[in-house]
Amino acid sequence: MADHGIHHVTAIAGPARKNLEFYTRVLGLRLVKKTVNFDDPGTYHFYYGNSSGDPGSILTFFPWEHAAPGRAGVGSAQETSFRVPESAIGFWTHRFLEKGVEHAAPEKRFGRSVLPFKDPDGTSLALVGVPGTGAETADPEGEIPQDAAIAGLEGVTLLVGDAPRTGAILTDVFGFHETVRDGSLVRYRGDAGLGSTVDIRDAKGFLPGRLGAGSVHHVAFRAADDAAQEAMVKRLAEHHGIRTTEQKDRNYFRSVYFREPGGVLFEIATDQPGFTADELKERLGQELKLPPFLEGHRTEIEGVLPALS
Repeated sequence: MADHGIHHVTAIAGPARKNLEFYTRVLGLRLVKKTVNFDDPGTYHFYYGNSSGDPGSILTFFPWEHAAPGRAGVGSAQETSFRVPESAIGFWTHRFLEKGVEHAAPEKRFGRSVLPFKDPDGTSLALVGVPGTGAETADPEGEIPQDAAIAGLEGVTLLVGDAPRTGAILTDVFGFHETVRDGSLVRYRGDAGLGSTVDIRDAKGFLPGRLGAGSVHHVAFRAADDAAQEAMVKRLAEHHGIRTTEQKDRNYFRSVYFREPGGVLFEIATDQPGFTADELKERLGQELKLPPFLEGHRTEIEGVLPALS
């Protein structure tokens, strides 16, 4: 595999319009793809990322209008972080104050400036100041200047009850390596430019997580293609006794899923064919895209999806 890192993170939200406005207007992310939950086509599936929809830049949401609040806990992702230029933390602190975004004071983690914040549904997020990040950033939306724009994902923090076995999956299957420890927190890094950090916090004895608005549904890791994915599936079975689901075609990537030893739902997603499979790059996210098996139900689906304006 060319790049070892996160492909995307998928979370659950409340009202679709509120979610769309926050991520595009407040954070300046691009709506890369507007489609539906293939298993629940009366629900949108929004993909936010950089201007090209690169793997490692993508945070996706299933927005359910009346979703009950979720809860972070054992077997869940505690926080999802984005990378921004190191000099942009002050800009974002001011912007969050101006926009009324819930946030904490900037802090230092492993030598980097971090600005924790929450979206309107309580999703735990953070901006991480990374030297040289400006070169990765392309075409921020709306009011965000180029030199402060979000480049993509930095990574996730996982709360797990069996940290060594989770870490073994990251290193043996996904190609990450352990870099530093701080008490119960262990940092793993891949070699991808985006989505290259996974922090594991040993949370044995904590309450289990609960899915709902503001919680992460799953974390997807990159496979360059079907062959790379197949090799990972084989390694999971032979080295860790874990079997995945059958491969599922998600139109923009092909996926398998499994529950890692700490309880978090993991996905292995191919980089191919990418988000330009059914839209030109300059038109990404402008139209509702449906998979072929749902296209014949477009009128019915559009009739039940919530209004976005």
